[in-house]
Amino acid sequence: MEQFIEWISQPWPWYVAGPLIGLTVPILLLVGNKSFGISSSLRHVCAMCVPANIPFFTYNWRKEMWNIVFVVGVLLGGFFATTFISNPDAIVVAESTQRDLAALGITDYSKLLPAEIFSWENLLTGKGLLFFVFGGFLVGFGTRYADGCTSGHAIMGISSLQWPSVVATIFFMVGGFLMTHVLLEPLMKMVGF
Repeated sequence: MEQFIEWISQPWPWYVAGPLIGLTVPILLLVGNKSFGISSSLRHVCAMCVPANIPFFTYNWRKEMWNIVFVVGVLLGGFFATTFISNPDAIVVAESTQRDLAALGITDYSKLLPAEIFSWENLLTGKGLLFFVFGGFLVGFGTRYADGCTSGHAIMGISSLQWPSVVATIFFMVGGFLMTHVLLEPLMKMVGF
């Protein structure tokens, strides 16, 4: 059992993790004719919890209970992994990335997310407003506007040869590059980094 815990707590190589992620698509399609995606589960939860007669939430969400169970499993698995089997080694960040982040005031790599940005102390500050509220709004808006999230489009949509998913994934990537190389530095300076 100790060897299993040691093995599972290490980063998995791409040739193991990639096929496992990739195989979810044909398994979901073959076993239950289901499509993979995370963002649709929010719609199912809202349909389950909001009793109003809002047309967008009026459908048989019980047919999609597997998706809610999947997301609960992702959350519980993430909690279990970070609490009990997290890798004790320091996060490996490339030196060039460390230099770029240090120029923005980010130097703490002891956790998965930089503490200078993602901490409870920052929640009610300009940083918190920018990264948590405004960033969360943009992610939610983009997900709804693109009719799905990165996992749904990039994993499920592209593998099932859906042209809208190819376009959405291209624009997800363009948005990420634009944010990283053009907008991040001015935004960080605007909120006091």
